[in-house]
Amino acid sequence: MDVLYFAWVRERIGVPRERVETGAETVAQLVEELRAREPRYEAAFADLSALRVALDQDLADFDASLSGVREVAFFPPMTGG
Repeated sequence: MDVLYFAWVRERIGVPRERVETGAETVAQLVEELRAREPRYEAAFADLSALRVALDQDLADFDASLSGVREVAFFPPMTGG
């Protein structure tokens, strides 16, 4: 699946997107796999309360299923203005 990173998440990880092969069944499990990769991922996903996730461009929770998902995007909460 494609994993996209936006704003400071992208800055910490160092790439805007990547193709990820995963056995994770939920977003939370995917995050744990990513955290285990390298310190930069650990830093980016250190505080999940500061992150939002979208699955195939629809907002989702971290306990959401990845079944059939083609794209996961991680980004900080957005503010209006």
